[in-house]
Amino acid sequence: MQTLFRAKCFRHLAIPGSVRVLHKDYRTVPPQNFTNYESMKQEFKLEIPEYFNFAKDVLDQWTNMEKAGKRPSNPAFWWINGNGEEVRWSFEELGSLSRKFANILTEACALQRGDRVIVILPKIPEWWLANVACLRTGTVLIPGTTQLTQKDILYRLQSSKAKCIITNEVLASAVDAVASKCENLHSKLIVSQKPKDGWGNLKEMIKHASDNHTCVNTKHDEMMAIYFTSGTSGSPKMTGHSHSSFGLGLSVNGRFWLDLTPSDVMWNTSDTGWAKSAWSSVFSPWIQGACVFAHYLPRFEPTSIFQTLSKFPITVFCSAPTAYRMLIQSDMTSYKFKSLKHCVSAGEPINPEVTEQWRKRTGLDIYEGYGQTETVLICGNFKGMKIKPGSMGKPSPAFDVKILDVNGNVLPPGQEGDIGIQVLPNRPFGLFTHYVDNPTKTASTLRGNFYITGDRGYMDEDGYFCYRIGPFEVESALTEHPAVAEAAVVSSPDPIRGEVVKAFIVLTPDYKSCDQEQLKKEIQEHVKKTTAPYKYPRKVEFIQELPKTISGKIKRNELRKKEWETI
Repeated sequence: MQTLFRAKCFRHLAIPGSVRVLHKDYRTVPPQNFTNYESMKQEFKLEIPEYFNFAKDVLDQWTNMEKAGKRPSNPAFWWINGNGEEVRWSFEELGSLSRKFANILTEACALQRGDRVIVILPKIPEWWLANVACLRTGTVLIPGTTQLTQKDILYRLQSSKAKCIITNEVLASAVDAVASKCENLHSKLIVSQKPKDGWGNLKEMIKHASDNHTCVNTKHDEMMAIYFTSGTSGSPKMTGHSHSSFGLGLSVNGRFWLDLTPSDVMWNTSDTGWAKSAWSSVFSPWIQGACVFAHYLPRFEPTSIFQTLSKFPITVFCSAPTAYRMLIQSDMTSYKFKSLKHCVSAGEPINPEVTEQWRKRTGLDIYEGYGQTETVLICGNFKGMKIKPGSMGKPSPAFDVKILDVNGNVLPPGQEGDIGIQVLPNRPFGLFTHYVDNPTKTASTLRGNFYITGDRGYMDEDGYFCYRIGPFEVESALTEHPAVAEAAVVSSPDPIRGEVVKAFIVLTPDYKSCDQEQLKKEIQEHVKKTTAPYKYPRKVEFIQELPKTISGKIKRNELRKKEWETI
């Protein structure tokens, strides 16, 4: 009965249908998995089974499809680095290696279902194996970025009470320096060619491990992973996700926003430490049976990105707005992305200037999506929809999204308010379970029948959701000026007006030697003409770099605090 239910669940998830031939003018590639936005909203229905495990119910099902010849000969996983190394796994090989890893966790590390495992690894194949091994064992995965400091690692180990940590030789010493302060930590695994005292060497252990492992039977609402938020305000929070919230919930991303099929090759450049990697480097592509492509780059470098998009058959590309901005500022003329047919972006609002330049150079639109560590896709621009500059698109089929006032009342189109998701009487499954060990913070996200995202915006007459009227509009206008590489806008105290708009600007190299007072006036005039006279930044400060979180998001709170603490 359970096997039949899993098969039914699997059918609901994927539905690859027939893979359409690429249109000659690839700029207007039609959707592969749906007809239009309205049909997508109607078609999206998922039954939540009592028991669900992504490794068993999705990955192993793709292995069966592969063996039966019912999936294209596309790898499940395709990894490269800058040294010419390459790894390709089928779903069957991914299954075998992840079962070996699972045996290491349960036997050598003596971990039990529900125990927490911190994984701090760069984009190397072992990171993906760790993800699947945790699913198979029912242990709770806690990813971390490799940019974490010793202090960050200590905070995460102590907060999460993790029993095991998996990292590489770069961060092993930092772990050892704090391990004595972490009473729950009893197992350490290192991904390295060299042995290290006190650490299990994963590469050696996997060579000798058995791939005979039975996946645990996890309930759909059992804890699957904990993602630390990037901490744009306050300490990072532990966001709990169940086996169904991402394992089933992210089908909305894979099937509709990314529009993936088993013939696609998906490349997402996100850091492994963030929930965006779960979104687009694990669950969304594999739900659809697509190939996950990964390039281990020590740093984001435009030439390497262009070469990879030209050389490999990548069909879907996902990157952050800041990355797209770096790409359009580089020379792309000698590159042709012959396989590329769909580009998406998330993490922060993307400036219309960036999307326009990308379209001019590649012939492809950037389909922006909006979501959080706590959610799957909340709003998105989907294939076949008109893309409105500055808009995050329309609500995804996963959620009922509204703009709310302070009392939880739904606001009419055009009025700015808080972006909320209806959670009562029926809580949608693509939502986090709670902030771990923080019931007060969890409760504070609720207002009436809605989960409050913490972001502000408005809905227009056509049902498109737009970012709040204010900083984003001014920042977009600023970045259209050739002197502006990056900009952040905050409120600043003013003795006459109470508060005014202030812009912090990082200049492009060509303008750094210009007369700064003259340049300020020129930029201010540019904003007046581009938006409206009253919206221009009355204060402008040129800085070397903007403060950012380790995930690359601008810390506007820090800039705002700096302005107001001098009063």
